[in-house]
Amino acid sequence: MAGLSSMLRTKRTVYLAAATVAVVGVSGAALPLVSSLSPELAVHGIASGAVLGATAGRDQTWQVEAGSLDDVRMDLDGRPIAGRREGDRLIVSTSGLAEGRHRLTASVDGDLPMTSASISRDFTVDTTAPSLTVDPVKAQKMNTPVTVRGRAQGATSVQAAGRRTGVGPSGAFTIELPQAPPAFDVVATDKAGNATTMRTIVAVPYPGARAAHITAIGWGAATLREPLLDLARQKKIDTIELDVKDESGEIGYDSQVPLARQIGATKPSYNPRAVLDQLHAMGVRVIGRIVAFRDPVLGAKSWEAGAKNRLVRTPDGGAYDGGHYGKFAFTNFADPEVRKYNIDLAVEAAKLGFDDILYDYVRRPDGRPSQMTFPGIGNRTPEQSIADFVAETRNAIRPHGAFLGVSVFGIAATRPTEIAQDIPLLAKSADYIAPMVYPSHWAAGEYGVASPNSSPYDIVQRSLADFTKQTKGTGASVVPWLQDFSMGVTYGPAEVAAQIKAARDNNMPSFLLWNAGARYQGAALSATP
Repeated sequence: MAGLSSMLRTKRTVYLAAATVAVVGVSGAALPLVSSLSPELAVHGIASGAVLGATAGRDQTWQVEAGSLDDVRMDLDGRPIAGRREGDRLIVSTSGLAEGRHRLTASVDGDLPMTSASISRDFTVDTTAPSLTVDPVKAQKMNTPVTVRGRAQGATSVQAAGRRTGVGPSGAFTIELPQAPPAFDVVATDKAGNATTMRTIVAVPYPGARAAHITAIGWGAATLREPLLDLARQKKIDTIELDVKDESGEIGYDSQVPLARQIGATKPSYNPRAVLDQLHAMGVRVIGRIVAFRDPVLGAKSWEAGAKNRLVRTPDGGAYDGGHYGKFAFTNFADPEVRKYNIDLAVEAAKLGFDDILYDYVRRPDGRPSQMTFPGIGNRTPEQSIADFVAETRNAIRPHGAFLGVSVFGIAATRPTEIAQDIPLLAKSADYIAPMVYPSHWAAGEYGVASPNSSPYDIVQRSLADFTKQTKGTGASVVPWLQDFSMGVTYGPAEVAAQIKAARDNNMPSFLLWNAGARYQGAALSATP
């Protein structure tokens, strides 16, 4: 008997050595290092209850170690998994694991019950990110306290601007931000680490502007600059609109945007830091005007360099000029490099301290659509492509505290496809719409006005009423461009004042005065408190 007992003990030791199994490394999973079932069996790298998210992926590799690899069997969800030997390890790989629960089993079958071993680990594959909706976030001013609310179905936590909170059973969450940035990301994360991010812009009411325009070159001329500053000192205007990039494609200061320097677009006429410091010290806001897609400098240099898709093209591949602007004047709003160039300038100006960025010529050229092509537009309409560009710009500049405005044709309220300016679409993407409702630019009979140029109040009042309807519910303000110049009819203080009254009668206290020579009639303006 003693001999038989000794023999069994010896045989059991051999079998146990063969049954010693280790499974290590579900790739990408952050799991406990060791879980022991018995002194002879250990599992490394995977624990029951593990959840594998999108970061870990649906493709996994397990490494199996045993006293004898010949005796090891691996099953996944009850089905055998084949492996390959690499030295003293068995490598088992799977691909395309389905969403849901799974069971991994490693086992060794011995000749006797005591020499068999099996261990299972249950885990879940969940690569679906939680759904996320964020309620509109509103504040009276930038960088003030706000409350962020929404729902994050399937999430365990939500983070906004550095603050984190849990999620209720219904997915609802609330985060109080004591000083919200103008734009921030809301991120919902689930147990598996899957995340959904939503860019959120704080809706801040536009503070308004009683503004007058001046060119970059004009600012350098004391005879033009000083009368404008006097209007500001008299409180007749509270904002100055200064060109950043003008109709010629020239940038009025020493821009550091690489493409601007590469194409020679910088023509320094003023020091932006000095100008902004001076005007802000006076309590004057500053709007930086960027003429977006009418850009002869970028157009000509791009054509010369072979980057022809940066321009609006004709059906036969030429550069579209439409007979108005010059052969290379109109750049292509659908081209990624053209879009980036203008957005880079907008961001630079916002960082410098311009209070607003105001786009002009943010449109296609006028003319028959059949005579022009827009490389890169894909399946979007010109109207949608331009609105998307405006939205991209606001996302880019808002973190730097700048508002975004869009100058549009007066006719766009009733004819959105004529130059690709869809007012409701643009109003959802910008802080304000700036319609150019100059009386001299309307045709006879528009809005029932027989002679618009001779009826400044009537045409401005009626056209702006249409813009009120077009922007309703979008959160965008309307800041009209008004005419302070003569074209066909002499415009004095009375005609300018009539337009301002027409805007005010539409609940629009803001305005932008245009005079190409920057000579304004102060008698038309009343001092504000």
